[in-house]
Amino acid sequence: MKDCLENTTFVSCFPPLDTALADPNGLLAMGGDLGLERLLDAYRHGIFPWFNPGEPILWWSPDPRMVLEPGRVRVTRSLAKRLRNSGIELRVDTAFVEVMRACAAPRPGADGTWISPAMIAAYTRLFEAGYAHSIESWRGGRLVGGLYGVAIGRMFYGESMFSRESDASKIALVRLCRQLARWEFGLVDCQMETAHLASLGARTMPRPAFAARLAELVHLPHRPGPWSFDASD
Repeated sequence: MKDCLENTTFVSCFPPLDTALADPNGLLAMGGDLGLERLLDAYRHGIFPWFNPGEPILWWSPDPRMVLEPGRVRVTRSLAKRLRNSGIELRVDTAFVEVMRACAAPRPGADGTWISPAMIAAYTRLFEAGYAHSIESWRGGRLVGGLYGVAIGRMFYGESMFSRESDASKIALVRLCRQLARWEFGLVDCQMETAHLASLGARTMPRPAFAARLAELVHLPHRPGPWSFDASD
């Protein structure tokens, strides 16, 4: 990817989404940097970075796309009981870097992580600019789960989540979705299809439909961070 910063005006240099590869699914471009303006431009067009530390930056737009409508998050009877009785305290935007580091921690059966120090630094800049957010599950002053992502307009892009105890990240996600529904957010981008997200109500959407919906949502009024959620349900 060539440098597209000219005369202090950022010009998008991402190729059209329909030029992304089918194998590997969604690979669109390589190179560039993780600067604030480039990341915002990527997200506005349904593109996200995902690459191994030490390798060139890879930019992706998979087809289909996994999405979750905030008002349609699926809460099972057992999860509803956990939401009522877990004793977990939900916070938002109080420990962004800690959440990213927890998401980057080694996991059973996984080799390394794509959340490198460079990624943490880049998304911390997004957080400081009011675009990135962390939703956190706390117990007794200890961070036990949560997730982080990026919000532009009325679109939320989920990046990663972690749990140090059962259902801690699910509780954070459900709380986020309920708040986003109140704020009239249209979609949560879940990026890649997983059974875990499908169990919570996420579904796949063809890339053209996703791009069209995205174009509507990112131009709606932006809610800058740090966020404060309404009182818990």
